Amino acid sequence: MMKNFRYGTDRLTIGTAMALTQGKLSGSLTAKARHNIDQSAKWVADIANHSDAVYGINTGFGPLCDTRISADDTANLQHNLLKSHAVGVGSPIPPAIAKTMMIIKAQALAQGYSGIRLRTLERIIWMAEQDIIPVVPQQGSVGASGDLAPLSHLFLPLIGHGEVYYKGETVPAADALQALGMPPLQLGPKEGLALINGTQFIAAHAVHALYRLHNALEAADIIGAMSLEGLMGSYQPFDPRLHHIRPFPGNQLVAHRLWELLHTSEIANSHPDCGRVQDPYSLRCMPQVHGASRTAWLHLKELTEIEINAVTDNPILLGPHDTISGGNFHGQPLAMALDYATVAAAEIGNISDRRSYLIIEGRYGLPKLLIQDAGLNSGFMIPQYTTAALASENKTLCFPASADSIPTSLGQEDHVSMGSISGRKLIQVIDNLEYILAIELLYAAQAIDFRRPLKSSAVLEACHALVRSEVPFTDQDRVFAYDIKKLQYLIHSGRLVDEANHAARMYDCPLDKAVYGAFNLP
Repeated sequence: MMKNFRYGTDRLTIGTAMALTQGKLSGSLTAKARHNIDQSAKWVADIANHSDAVYGINTGFGPLCDTRISADDTANLQHNLLKSHAVGVGSPIPPAIAKTMMIIKAQALAQGYSGIRLRTLERIIWMAEQDIIPVVPQQGSVGASGDLAPLSHLFLPLIGHGEVYYKGETVPAADALQALGMPPLQLGPKEGLALINGTQFIAAHAVHALYRLHNALEAADIIGAMSLEGLMGSYQPFDPRLHHIRPFPGNQLVAHRLWELLHTSEIANSHPDCGRVQDPYSLRCMPQVHGASRTAWLHLKELTEIEINAVTDNPILLGPHDTISGGNFHGQPLAMALDYATVAAAEIGNISDRRSYLIIEGRYGLPKLLIQDAGLNSGFMIPQYTTAALASENKTLCFPASADSIPTSLGQEDHVSMGSISGRKLIQVIDNLEYILAIELLYAAQAIDFRRPLKSSAVLEACHALVRSEVPFTDQDRVFAYDIKKLQYLIHSGRLVDEANHAARMYDCPLDKAVYGAFNLP
């Protein structure tokens, strides 16, 4: 991976956005980007002193777009804009998502269409590099005139207002900047509008959701394969010949992964004449269900990578006295795809819950509730209540936020996307999904232990050993909440997927063919 990302020049991907957020990659501006930024700032300065009205430069905002503002008042106008629009409520978003917002905004502003001044953009990049991250409330954006409220909170620190996370504490922005010898900025014409118009709140949630959902999808294949082993299921439904005649790439990828995980297993090959004609859908239809969710993930990834490289503020400057006041700030392109991905994530949880239920039913040679002394012990009965509760909660979160619109700005903004809600809901569903998968992993590992001395494939044995390094076999009741939390972190942190990939390389088990590269993070 590159060591330095060039804002406004290089293409931002999900992988590079996350690397910048995690501090694994630094960012800077090229000479060409600096020239373009300076040029557009000069165009704005000229317009501000010209007699023709240009929205947001020498006029008011929204329904006040016909109100002219004098050149002397343009600085106050921009400061008032940030302060008046910082009306977010609710708990703050995670600092990592706020930092990603800064990174995506810097990428947009660096392209030279926004009229931002160089020193303002340099301050944003400097704050991100120094991990001085603004506190941004999670509620208040309707996702249409840009994410106005959250972006206002994001950039209040530039003018000495708001709060920031700094060195593990939440402090007034003015105090943090003063301690570092960085005075508040005085914004010029259009700068406030360029800062708060845009879809960076929506896009940052999409970036983090894609990163986490990719990991959850990878984990779901592994955990589903372990459940199939515990239930003595068949890997024949994953035969590539079957999926060749219904060639959805997502389905083919999942079938390929399951085949590679299972076809060398002693457990899977120990019961060719068991008499079972076919497995329940939650086992044999994993390629179709997991694969459909992969397709939704890919759709959101493709759209998000367009958006995080786009210019989404308003108006846009194309040349001297050449501006367009349009609607690039409208969040609908991502809002609908985020809602689609929310359904996709919820469906992975739905099918995982069904596999967990199968495992505790006492079928296929497993003890009822996965414990020998059931009665005195409740065994693994109640964790499935949790998967049922979380799966049901996810269903309620699947109502598409993008299907709603409430007019704002005295009717000037009469159709809005609600994409900020779409992004937040997707993150909530992924939170729940990780716990659902953790409980299935708890069950699958226990079920595999009842198949000893038979072994699974080398990759699944490595994953089983990783689980057992955190959570022991259960022969009597204990507090499962601790186990669930440990396994959720094993999934959330990527350790389970990393262990599977490491073992796959070691044992020459190709889980991801090059043809499926589109389904991987760059």
